[in-house]
Amino acid sequence: MSKLVAPHGGKGLTICLLEGAALEAEKKKAAGLKKVAVSPRVKGDLIMIGIGGFSPLTGFMTKADWKSVCDKYTLTDGTFWPVPVTLDVSQADANEIKEGQEIALVDAKNNELMATMKVTEKWAMSEADKKYECEKIFMGEGTKTADDFWKIAKNDHPGVQMVMNQKEVNLAGTVKVLSEAEYPTKYAGIYQRPAESRKIFEERGWSEIAALQLRNPMHRSHEYLAKIAVEVCDGVFIHSLVGNLKAGDIPAEVRVKCIDVLVKKYFIEKHVVQGGYPLDMRYAGPREALLHATFRQNYGCSRMIIGRDHAGVGDFYGMFEAQTIFDKIPTSSDPGKNLLCTPLKIDWTFYCKKCDGMASLRTCPHGKEDRVLLSGTMLRKGLSEGTPIADHFGREEVLDILREYYAGLEEKVEIKTHSAATGQK
Repeated sequence: MSKLVAPHGGKGLTICLLEGAALEAEKKKAAGLKKVAVSPRVKGDLIMIGIGGFSPLTGFMTKADWKSVCDKYTLTDGTFWPVPVTLDVSQADANEIKEGQEIALVDAKNNELMATMKVTEKWAMSEADKKYECEKIFMGEGTKTADDFWKIAKNDHPGVQMVMNQKEVNLAGTVKVLSEAEYPTKYAGIYQRPAESRKIFEERGWSEIAALQLRNPMHRSHEYLAKIAVEVCDGVFIHSLVGNLKAGDIPAEVRVKCIDVLVKKYFIEKHVVQGGYPLDMRYAGPREALLHATFRQNYGCSRMIIGRDHAGVGDFYGMFEAQTIFDKIPTSSDPGKNLLCTPLKIDWTFYCKKCDGMASLRTCPHGKEDRVLLSGTMLRKGLSEGTPIADHFGREEVLDILREYYAGLEEKVEIKTHSAATGQK
């Protein structure tokens, strides 16, 4: 009997990835189906559906599920789900597809066959619908009005831009996933299916595991968060995004190299598992924090580390809005439909010169002049611009790897920072 938290949705891991004879048969059938190209975001969602990372989802959402997720944080059957998972196609493609028809989904970048899908519903995604989704999913509590949000979101929020650039029609239906794309080979030893991480945790006898979400290289604050988790749980799952990021973010292979050196030199390795997952960032702040906890439950984690400005971008969200949202989500009388991965809420962390170590707002009595404020965005900004990195910001072994990466870049991207991270808030 497993001691791990059950997969989300009460149905176990819903695996839609085919293997063996079933895979070969479906590939042959797909050759005769209409091909529809999918975006990088959809590709990542598709793989997560395939490997059970998005359990209990077995396909892309209907309009009713989309609306329910936006409004109520649940699917229409009452199962908790925090962000839409939809498949957009052009009007021209939609005109050639009938409800009940099977289609083949291919990677828009390289035309690789990714999945087959039985289309159960076609529904228009108007400009008004797109704006509605953006306001529900991306608008933080600090934004007073929708007008205030749109003044900056259309140009400055990558998640909003992603939604507004979607095509005109969404397709709903179940999928059979035929490929995990480049992830198993490009990130061998890091990329994992939920069944694989669960097996590792069970072999170690763990029951309480905290997930640390990473899209930036690990600096001292991340290290501190991970070590707090090790103190209160059986272990920590350092889980890196290996899908697409926004311009200026550091590639996964560089971040993985940084984590490797940190774990080897500054952790007791038996308390740490490193993994990677194939999604694109949505930069949805609080809503994305909920998504991170939801799929980490499928990976076997009972806790989700939530620190300052989790999954945020710029000044769109309050510093701790991603923590307080967990206190406001709906619950059902059916435990299987509820989010069971709970937040491990940790205050703003930093290096304090007077404390002579890592600390937080809950533990350090000193002033901001004594603190080295730690932020992944600030680290990227300093490295990109070639400015000195403050003492105690990161481990020198990690900074050496990052400096080598930035030295090899031919083009630099402007890095925008959260005002809190710069001490301006």
